[in-house]
Amino acid sequence: MVTLANAEQSQVKRATRAAYGVTLAELAGEGVPVVAVDADLTGSTTTAKFAKAGYADRLFNCGIAEQNMVDVAAGLATTGNIAFTGSFAVFGTGRAYDQIRNTVCYSDLNVKIAPTHAGVSVGPDGGSHQMLEDISLMAGLPHMRVLVPADYAAAVAAIRLAAETPGPVYVRMGRASVPAVYADGVELELGRAYTLREGSDVTIVACGVEVEQALAAADELAAEGVSAEVIDAFSVKPLDRATIVASARKTGRVVVAEEHSIHGGLGTAVSRALAEECPVPMRFVGMDDRFGKSGEFEELLAYFGLDSKAIVKAVKSLTLK
Repeated sequence: MVTLANAEQSQVKRATRAAYGVTLAELAGEGVPVVAVDADLTGSTTTAKFAKAGYADRLFNCGIAEQNMVDVAAGLATTGNIAFTGSFAVFGTGRAYDQIRNTVCYSDLNVKIAPTHAGVSVGPDGGSHQMLEDISLMAGLPHMRVLVPADYAAAVAAIRLAAETPGPVYVRMGRASVPAVYADGVELELGRAYTLREGSDVTIVACGVEVEQALAAADELAAEGVSAEVIDAFSVKPLDRATIVASARKTGRVVVAEEHSIHGGLGTAVSRALAEECPVPMRFVGMDDRFGKSGEFEELLAYFGLDSKAIVKAVKSLTLK
């Protein structure tokens, strides 16, 4: 059982991207041969902190050239380095998809695609920058693993896990500061989902920023007599089918929540697992065939139906039937 943040710790908000540069520096200090390759966004992605910690010779800024960034990372990986790429998710996965597919994944290179600013948490930057298809793009690639941390501590764990896992790994990080779910120093595993709250009436499977929203929804539901089990699908690929299927068998109902398109993301992975092993009624909370728009993070969660109230509504549509 992982250690969750206590009430005081959960009040401290930190962005998942804030874990990036400092964790790379910690790994380098431990003798891990990590390098970072960025596309002129070292301040935003926080890889600048990696350089400032004494590892400027391990940070390669390729300028606004994301495809080149991935190819440079691939070259560095062939010489024994563990190469992490930065940029915003919309550019780091979308603009560089061909290079990730044909250079990194086809050759199963030790490159970690670790962009920041994914999802609507980009906020005022608007729909052009709010990447909502990245999990689908990355999960569809052979050899690629996909990790979606819920908070700062989980992001630290994800970056460390990516560094120790041979081959391509995608780590999805966001811009917005979010409450702590896990205690600092938590260790998470590839292919594991974590039951954060046990329940008997419905299972809520979430990833990323939606984990905290799922926990808030569980509180709201408990006040109304509905017992919700909350699972953090930290590892979207490989997915922990056993944990999710066991929960579905217990509750008989499943809601999946993700800050991502409902087409090809976590919901697709969970529904496939349950269709094959334990078909149950399901609902999906996510972006339904839409682009984002400019606004503050919390406003956008409510506007697009991604907040705890949307999860409660989805649960009630199952439990009231």
